[in-house]
Amino acid sequence: MKKRNTVLLLGIISIIILITVQVIIINGIWLQKDEMFNLRYRLLSQDALSAMRRRWSSDGFDTARMMISLYSQKVVKEISLIKDDSVLTEKKKDIIDFVSKALREEQYLSQFLSNYFGRQGVEKDFNHKIVVNWFELIDNDSRFPVYISEEFANRRPPSIGESSSGTTTKRVSEILVKGDRSEDNYYRLDFDYYIDFSDKQKVILKETAASLTMSILSILVVVTLFLITYRNLVEEKRLSDLKTDFINNMTHELKTPLSTITVAGKTLEMEQIRRNETKIMETAKLIGKQSIHLNQLINMILEISMWERTQFQLDKKKVPIEEVMDDIMESFKTGCGNCASLREKYNFNGVEVDLDVVYFTTLINNLLSNAIKYSDKEPVINIEGSAENSSVCIKVADNGIGISKTDQKHVFDKFYRASSGNIHKFKGLGLGLYYVKKIAEAHGGNVSVSSKPGKGSIFTVTIPY
Repeated sequence: MKKRNTVLLLGIISIIILITVQVIIINGIWLQKDEMFNLRYRLLSQDALSAMRRRWSSDGFDTARMMISLYSQKVVKEISLIKDDSVLTEKKKDIIDFVSKALREEQYLSQFLSNYFGRQGVEKDFNHKIVVNWFELIDNDSRFPVYISEEFANRRPPSIGESSSGTTTKRVSEILVKGDRSEDNYYRLDFDYYIDFSDKQKVILKETAASLTMSILSILVVVTLFLITYRNLVEEKRLSDLKTDFINNMTHELKTPLSTITVAGKTLEMEQIRRNETKIMETAKLIGKQSIHLNQLINMILEISMWERTQFQLDKKKVPIEEVMDDIMESFKTGCGNCASLREKYNFNGVEVDLDVVYFTTLINNLLSNAIKYSDKEPVINIEGSAENSSVCIKVADNGIGISKTDQKHVFDKFYRASSGNIHKFKGLGLGLYYVKKIAEAHGGNVSVSSKPGKGSIFTVTIPY
């Protein structure tokens, strides 16, 4: 258990490390693709601006500058006459709103860039953003600071008389196309033009899909291999425990007849016993009985070895199933005596089945023996048989101790014995139900169990005909 828990813990730690490394790698690839995306559009934007200047000697903001110049010529006279600070602040806000709107709406750089990107075969749909960094009005030699952003103020200390306002803007997903500083007789202006792709993440995801897929697949493969390895470890441990239990049980089963034979042999050496013919016969019968039991145990081990190496060699022949069941039950009653109350109910409709009668008899006898063996009260066994859907169905129901859900998954495994075993008369080897399943499958059929602890069990055997 300790070793298994250690393997599980180490496996989980390894998987966590693998996932962490893969996340770091993918994050690095993502950041690299993001930077490549930005660089690609920065270069394309610079090429587009160069093409625009060569063709039109413009950067796309000529109309906006003209409107701002006319507006500045008008408001510079007004602002110089305002003495009230609150009125001045409101006026400055109106001015910067006009400047921002003019730059945003009266420019044709965005349309030119979109057309240029389209001709280059790259994504052309984007949102543009204009950020005004600094604006002041000029009247001859007088200057009237209107606006300076905090970010710009941190880059450039404001001159005497300039006011600082605004907030710092983080533009992580936006791509700077151009920064511009304009000046004429009535104003000075500094602004930045950005473009932002709404589906940028989709584009990057598409480009990193191969790496992401490989990472996910590698994690899934490692996790799958670990789960398979761990399951095999658990299964090997279970089989090892079963074999150990089998060896212990077999040792006990072998020692019992051997000890009896040894004691009987020493008894026959006693002079007073040799003079008593009755005692000699009783001892001889005891030795014979234990020898038969010992021989059965040895044959059982040899049969297991044979079944593991080769397929069943069945000697099947067409026989009436109801007659076979009657013979089996009659023989079992004779050998069992009054060990159980047996109730039979058949509805085979005269069906004949291809059976190896010897092996089939072993199958039924094992189910009946288990019904008696694992009963904590007077055994009552109901045997029902029917023919339906080209198969015969035989049910053996008992009133025994029942089988838990956990044990039901393994009762047909070799050497497996339920945790509540050895209830009644003698130990078992965990082979009876294993035989039952092997024989049923060799006939092309199957066996299943339905049970509740304390409520008995129902074993159902189906064999095609």
